[in-house]
Amino acid sequence: MMVACGGAVWAAGCGSSGPGASPGANGRVQVVAAENFWGSIAAQLGGDRVDVRSIIVNPGTDPHSYQPTAQDARAVAGASLAIVNGLGYDKWMAQLLAASPVSGRVVLDVGQLVGLKDGDNPHQWYAPASVYKVIDQIVAAYDKLDPPYAAYFAQQKQTFETQGLAHYNELRQEIRSKYAGTPVGYSESIFRPLGEDLGLKLLTPYSFSKAVAEGTEVTAQDKQTVDEQAEDRKVKVWVFNSQNVTPDVQRVNEIARAKGIPIATVTETLSPAPYSFEQWQVGELEGLAKALHEATGS
Repeated sequence: MMVACGGAVWAAGCGSSGPGASPGANGRVQVVAAENFWGSIAAQLGGDRVDVRSIIVNPGTDPHSYQPTAQDARAVAGASLAIVNGLGYDKWMAQLLAASPVSGRVVLDVGQLVGLKDGDNPHQWYAPASVYKVIDQIVAAYDKLDPPYAAYFAQQKQTFETQGLAHYNELRQEIRSKYAGTPVGYSESIFRPLGEDLGLKLLTPYSFSKAVAEGTEVTAQDKQTVDEQAEDRKVKVWVFNSQNVTPDVQRVNEIARAKGIPIATVTETLSPAPYSFEQWQVGELEGLAKALHEATGS
């Protein structure tokens, strides 16, 4: 459910009981993000008017099964803005928020913001259109929580979109213009939103990539289809999540290498962890562009 708070649309719960949300001792808006890809964006948009803590920061951590710590609970309890991915991806964050209700806290649920439901692809940080919606909503939250600095947040947003994301957008346009329609295989559903944005022809059955992402059993039919696509070189490039190499993914990796299919990698969270959202995405896009060039010669 979404409700209106202060003229914007937020996840339900922004007016729950408990101590009122307020700036920290340093006067900054206290922000907690369940994952560091959203936290990176929030930090850049807030500049020196916010303190942002991301909970999932280790590239080796599985956000689906994360067990929050007492330190995480304290961070959530003190946050005026909480950013949750939603869509079943970080249910533990909803539990932390429910355990420490704060009147006036803004909860930004990305899945609800972009109009998706549980069972839909949760990896919306790989969907550029969703990223821009989140940017807009984070700034709206800052305006609500720290109204005297609305002009400052507007400037931060403009700088981030026109400078921070410039190379990210250039690479997306370049790949789209050169390689749209190129048949590509991919190991996990995290890549699907970006692949669609780039206009690539995604041959892998979505049920295969969804099962790998969720840790469920891949069907025999899907295994056969994906293996044959690599064996017969129907896919020009194979993209896999290097943070989750299951036996099924490893098998396709080996087939792709044996058949000379260029391989590009993606990761679920910022890798390396100190990277900003745009540094991480640019690195992956550059790797993908290199693989597509190698595969097509263009």
